[in-house]
Amino acid sequence: MTSRGDEITQLMDRWSDGDEDAFDRLVELVYDDLRAIAHRHLMMGPRDAVLDTTVLVHEAYLKLSGSEDGDWPGRAQFFAFCSTVMRRLLIDFARKRQSLKRGGARVRVTLDDAAAVVEEEVLEVLAVNEALEKLESRSPRMARVVECRFFGGMSVAQTAEALGTSVRTVEREWTRARVYLRRALDTGPEAEP
Repeated sequence: MTSRGDEITQLMDRWSDGDEDAFDRLVELVYDDLRAIAHRHLMMGPRDAVLDTTVLVHEAYLKLSGSEDGDWPGRAQFFAFCSTVMRRLLIDFARKRQSLKRGGARVRVTLDDAAAVVEEEVLEVLAVNEALEKLESRSPRMARVVECRFFGGMSVAQTAEALGTSVRTVEREWTRARVYLRRALDTGPEAEP
């Protein structure tokens, strides 16, 4: 009898070899894990009736199913990749929402308090993404640590495994990244890590 972890690894290997049925079985097996990752992403994003945990997981499924990046050395790397896909989907959603606000749909509506709150949250998501992109240009590993820890909900040990580095390095990079992002969000993206 194989363990769940072994089955996930076997399915990942079969998927990377081109077995589409393995991908569907893999997603079915890790669906609850993907929902947990999506929920963490949505906790910091815009509150919207259109975008919920299930929708984000299903959108990620569509992106993953067309992905050419199906070769991961382990489960931690796979979940880190899924987290990155979800983050990018949320950023795309926030950008689309922002463009619609600026007249992209040419529909005039009055803003109430709830719409103003959603708009503020969209701006926060975009600001976090901008700060994270700036961090990535300066230190790609620190940005990966943030994606794994904050968005993926991974432990320090899981992040170290996903990134192929030591626990101590992840701890140090996580501390530096949090300081950088806090400073960037408080003072603008020109802050230095």
